[in-house]
Amino acid sequence: MSRTLILLRHGQSTWNQENLFTGWVDADLSEQGRAEASRAGRVLAEADVLPDVVHTSVQTRAIRTAQLALDELDRLWLPVRRSWRLNERHYGALQGKNKEQTAAEHGLDQVKIWRRSYDIPPPPLDRDDPLHARFDARYADLPADVIPATECLADVVVRMLPYWYDAIVPDLAAGRTVLVAAHGNSLRALIKHLDGIADADITSLELPTGVPMRFEIGADYLPADRGAAIDTRFLGDVEAARAAAAAVARQAG
Repeated sequence: MSRTLILLRHGQSTWNQENLFTGWVDADLSEQGRAEASRAGRVLAEADVLPDVVHTSVQTRAIRTAQLALDELDRLWLPVRRSWRLNERHYGALQGKNKEQTAAEHGLDQVKIWRRSYDIPPPPLDRDDPLHARFDARYADLPADVIPATECLADVVVRMLPYWYDAIVPDLAAGRTVLVAAHGNSLRALIKHLDGIADADITSLELPTGVPMRFEIGADYLPADRGAAIDTRFLGDVEAARAAAAAVARQAG
């Protein structure tokens, strides 16, 4: 029995638009991002891929993306579950900094390590920094020792996988078509697990904003086409999605 999983990276955020490191900062969608999210809903409708349940992070840009896509599908009534475990990677002290300026200050090679290394996190955010998540009401119930001050992708894998097993897999097991609206790095972490991508290779995986990706999940809760190129899962205009992914790869830092 095949089960359908749809992964959707949020549309462009206002901080994406300004080329800023965002991480756990709660930037909303830009106008372009809203258009991307709505288009994702239309693409799903045209492909006749209709979700039964939705999972998002607790960050506005992912929540808004899911809402706009569901609005296009006339499925705003669907159950939605949210978890901080689907949040974007925490960019530590880089949050709020311009990527080009950071590259000019620290060198492009160093910023590339911080941005794309699997197991090397950026410098941590100071605990008293106003951007620290401990000042954000949505994390008030989290133990202090699980709120990150910085993360590498390996950290995101560790904190994301329990949610995959405990929340998303049960929905798939029940035969539901599942939509996960999240972020570039939390989705990269999930795809690493699903496709068995090596640590050294996952850093080159680029995911375009606002492009639904369809995975047919088998009885082992792994893709039937495990290891396939990511663009074979894109729905809609595949060439446009490839171009958008390439644009992400060219971003400074």
